[in-house]
Amino acid sequence: MRSRMRNPAVVLSGAMQPIQEIMRAAQSGGVDGQTLELVHLRVSQINGCSACVDSGAKTARKSGVSDERLATVAVWRETPYFTEEERAALLLAEAATRLADRPDAVSDEVWDTAATYFDENQLAALVLMIGVTNLFNRLNATTRQIAGAWG
Repeated sequence: MRSRMRNPAVVLSGAMQPIQEIMRAAQSGGVDGQTLELVHLRVSQINGCSACVDSGAKTARKSGVSDERLATVAVWRETPYFTEEERAALLLAEAATRLADRPDAVSDEVWDTAATYFDENQLAALVLMIGVTNLFNRLNATTRQIAGAWG
């Protein structure tokens, strides 16, 4: 396996820093770190980004996410390992990632469920994490970045 090119955010010198700043902003929005890691991992699974799934699982494990939760985040609805708050975040992450799957991409029901558990700052953090993860997934999957190559 080999990538098609280096990550575009690395190729263009001014791109990576603003992306990382968005990630840092998301991480400072008051959402539990493990929840953000689970959101990142689930979005990356949906998008088939091997580099982000690999790095996301490693980062989630370092943040304290258990092996049971890592192994079952793709089927979170059918497992007892996730809190109601995490379920709301994962539901929002799936809807905001699969925008073209339904006419009302992020329904009021999905949003209201998330808003039950998260305040405006936390919702902003979740939406930013979902968005920046989707950006990284698209950069990495399009250019076939290799899982594990980023250390």
